[in-house]
Amino acid sequence: MSNNSITNVRKKSVSPKRRQALTSHFSPITSHQSRSTRGRPREFDQEKALDQAVELFWRQGYEGTSIADLRKAIGITAPSLYAAFGSKEELYRLVLEHYLAGLGRTLADALREEADTFAAVRRFLFESAQNFAGRKNPRGCLISCAIPTCAPENRAVADIAASKRMSSVLTLRSRFQQAVKNGELPRETDTDQLARFYGAVIQGMSIQALDGAGAKALRGIAETALRAWPGETRPRLVP
Repeated sequence: MSNNSITNVRKKSVSPKRRQALTSHFSPITSHQSRSTRGRPREFDQEKALDQAVELFWRQGYEGTSIADLRKAIGITAPSLYAAFGSKEELYRLVLEHYLAGLGRTLADALREEADTFAAVRRFLFESAQNFAGRKNPRGCLISCAIPTCAPENRAVADIAASKRMSSVLTLRSRFQQAVKNGELPRETDTDQLARFYGAVIQGMSIQALDGAGAKALRGIAETALRAWPGETRPRLVP
């Protein structure tokens, strides 16, 4: 058999599919393939990434947390982080919302599940006292302690945190207004002032927790605040 015949046999023995596979294996990546690669699902779980970012911002604060810190905690590159969350400011906004939907939903749960307004506020304060001094998570409340002061360039971020705190005050005020209509609170109750008062109590408890106050001390603050409940006859403090 001639050399040409051997060559022809070898060519015929390679199937078209095999030849295509070999060609594509050694050929450069086309623009179509590149677009396909870029379109693959992200290599991280966004919910898990937010959990990690919550803890980092909670422990270190907004200004004390760098992009490098976030990258390391989440386990992605800086370009991937920006692609997923837009910016550090946007990520922080998502972190606050994620916290309120999870670890920070004490107020929302209490108001939804307790029919009696005083019972709801009592539960909110007592559970917060326990949570703020807990060992599982950082001390205090992420929202209450978020950016009380900041550099001018971070003012917009501080305003986001302030709006979350104000939202809690407005939620309390709405519940207190309904309590006045239901007869749970005296008609002359200043619902705005009462809501701001309990909002201030929560913020104070959070700061006290950061300074080392334990659950018992924080509960004492809560009990004192509950004695300021409007009306001559106040409900019992014991849950």
